[in-house]
Amino acid sequence: MKLGFIVNPIAGMGGKVGLKGTDGEEILKKAIELGARPESPDKAKKALEVLVPVKDRIQLLTCPGDMGEYVATDLGFNVEIIGESKEKVGPSDTEKAAVEMVERGVELLLFAGGDGTARNIHNAIGSKVPVIGIPAGVKIHSGVFANHPRAAGEIALKYIQGEDLSIKEMEVMDIDEEEFRKGRVTAKLFGYMKVPFEPYLVQNLKSGGLEGEEAALDGISDKIIEQMEEDVIYIIGSGTSTRPIMEKLRLPNTLLGIDLVKNKKLLASDVGEREILEYIEGNRAKIIVTVIGGQGYIFGRGNQQISGEVIKKVGKENIIVIASKQKLRSLDGGPLLVDTGDDEVNKMFNGYMKVRTSYTEETIHPVKGL
Repeated sequence: MKLGFIVNPIAGMGGKVGLKGTDGEEILKKAIELGARPESPDKAKKALEVLVPVKDRIQLLTCPGDMGEYVATDLGFNVEIIGESKEKVGPSDTEKAAVEMVERGVELLLFAGGDGTARNIHNAIGSKVPVIGIPAGVKIHSGVFANHPRAAGEIALKYIQGEDLSIKEMEVMDIDEEEFRKGRVTAKLFGYMKVPFEPYLVQNLKSGGLEGEEAALDGISDKIIEQMEEDVIYIIGSGTSTRPIMEKLRLPNTLLGIDLVKNKKLLASDVGEREILEYIEGNRAKIIVTVIGGQGYIFGRGNQQISGEVIKKVGKENIIVIASKQKLRSLDGGPLLVDTGDDEVNKMFNGYMKVRTSYTEETIHPVKGL
């Protein structure tokens, strides 16, 4: 089988440093200045590792260097290189590669990136061939992605081995990063691509606010504030579910970033991984996060600043998960998900965790580290 493999090497670099994306040269430059490092090649490798047992059955078409060649050859794949090596790569390189791969007859295209990369692939080839997205970006609203890197490899393996997978048209979504950084989320539908569908391996679209949530979040925030301890740094995760906590404390809130609170006062706002680690060094800390409705992620989507290293220093026992009952029901029985990029940390979460669902109630919910 001819398999296309494209890696966006800068995807996700803005996450841990709090930039909420890496669209544009200026943002990428800032991310690098803040200490960001490429992470998408590592995630792409996790997906491709699943295909190593059948690599002799695959003719792999990929891009030079960090755009796929290094990952594929490191795993022993025989590769055909599309295009020429460049010092800097951008969206046009992804689009050109996708077009040429389709022209050369690829039957499946595996790509690593975020919503921006998915848009590039869609712009280039539409729904001409099935695709599988390896989640490696900050923004992952689209339904074309597997729910974690290895899952992308597992879907591809099933497809290559001829298993009877249904092919579904899944949404390509993206948001305006400039508006995103101002705390406004406006997701726009750009089109559809065909995806080999395997339940629980392909991610759901993120769902918005649910009816009845406001009252539940009001009670949850009251209980959280009531239980806040002195001299403990609270790492407040992103999202509308944590916003009432900050509002009731009369503190400014970075809706789509991470804020730090100590003794009910703002310690720092919109912090990245490095700042969090500096603040919590030698101090007690707790993390407050919510659940992404419809998907179930508590770590690894939109809050990459709370990295595996941060979680290890804080400790699983000091993590507080909040969500309305309606939001948990939107998961349709599925577990909460953790995808930090650190296998050791992900496995630490396998089992169950308490979720605060109202002022008076907590529930126990299954958690799966990806």
